Amino acid sequence: MNYDVIVIGSGPGGYSAAIRAGQYGLKTALIEKDPKLGGTCLHVGCIPTKSLLHTAEVWERFVHAEAEGIHCENARLNYPKVIERKNGIVGKHAKGIEFLLKKNKVDWIKGYGRLAGPGKVEVQGEAGRQVLEAKNIVLATGSEARMLPGLTPDPQRILTNIEILNLTEVPKTLAVLGAGAVGVEFASCFQRFGTKVSLFEMLPRLVPVEDEEVSKELGRVFKKQGIRVETGARVENVERTATGVKFQAVLANGQTETVEADALLVAVGRKPNTENIGLQGTRVELDRGFIKVDPYQRTGEPGVYAIGDIVAGTPQLAHVATAEGMVAIGHIAGMDVRPINKGRIPGATYTEPGIGSVGMTEAQAIAKGHQVRVGKFPFVGNSKATILGSHDGFVKIVTDEKYGEILGVHIIGPQAYELIGEGVLAMEAEATVETLLHTIHAHPTIYEAVGEAFNAVYGMAINA
Repeated sequence: MNYDVIVIGSGPGGYSAAIRAGQYGLKTALIEKDPKLGGTCLHVGCIPTKSLLHTAEVWERFVHAEAEGIHCENARLNYPKVIERKNGIVGKHAKGIEFLLKKNKVDWIKGYGRLAGPGKVEVQGEAGRQVLEAKNIVLATGSEARMLPGLTPDPQRILTNIEILNLTEVPKTLAVLGAGAVGVEFASCFQRFGTKVSLFEMLPRLVPVEDEEVSKELGRVFKKQGIRVETGARVENVERTATGVKFQAVLANGQTETVEADALLVAVGRKPNTENIGLQGTRVELDRGFIKVDPYQRTGEPGVYAIGDIVAGTPQLAHVATAEGMVAIGHIAGMDVRPINKGRIPGATYTEPGIGSVGMTEAQAIAKGHQVRVGKFPFVGNSKATILGSHDGFVKIVTDEKYGEILGVHIIGPQAYELIGEGVLAMEAEATVETLLHTIHAHPTIYEAVGEAFNAVYGMAINA
């Protein structure tokens, strides 16, 4: 069968690209190897993780309800029910994607897809092998968790993002290897469920991609919450035991400690799924397994585009995959397309306190030669944060002193992952500090803290 567009992979980037192609009137097929649509993000990533994090937030409210005058005697956590709710959310949205494909006349081809020559895709599925043809092919095959050499995951002890989402009970102790977004989110989640969590990171700080002050604040709050935080640490000799796992941790001070836990979550990054998708013999160029693309997501092979976690040089985030999909399909359809701006990509980490960021960190701005002026406002001065009982953190604005250009916005605090939207919009619209400090913010809201931080750039914050 012939198509205008074939998309391989139905994660956020893939299914969004297929739907947009259908909206443009292109004859489109979406190939997915798994039984359900949605990819890693929907089934074993963003959505189920945030479901558990939401439940952890609700549970923590019950645990500390007496401070708000609510007495919850004999409250208990029914973890199998927590997992059931998570699975229900995932199932609902998988069905939603299926509906959207039908609505936009996109064919769902079930099976494993790979390139099979110019303009051809081979699909191996339940019905056997078939070869489809298309003028344009979009590779959206995603990524999978990296594992330590010699280790394999299992349902109870050696965990990745997949296994930890399907535990049948809350572990009493959990060691987490890696303090990127995945590691710190699960650490935050299970600590609130009552697990004793130890977090090990090889680099000098948590969430290394964030502004240094954000990393420092997260580490301070995690320690206050009872999470053990070990940065500059190396984990070696991991082995399963009769009751869990055991390993050697070489700490930043040079000492070696034997650590035991019920389970170990390995969260040391993700590798691109590019090994068995038919790239051999094509002009597609790779960089350490990632695919090189131009600003319109085109690979070196004519008619072949790549989006999402397999792309070199962009962060592995669902919303980046979707944005890249819009660029690729827009280019295929002959639309006026604006490539993604890598300096405007928001990051969101759903810990407690949450993290949201966009643009350059203070250190990056200084390194690029800017005369930097910073405004900071702590949530302790925000009345809605007091009402929520969530005072930790701050809003930090990084600007260029000469023209008031906004170079970066970094937030750690209550719902920071929602608050960052104002910073992203301001930078996308090329607003200045002057614009934002005169923007009226509703009271009492936590986003008032963003307005106060912009005022703080010029030492004009009212509540700090």
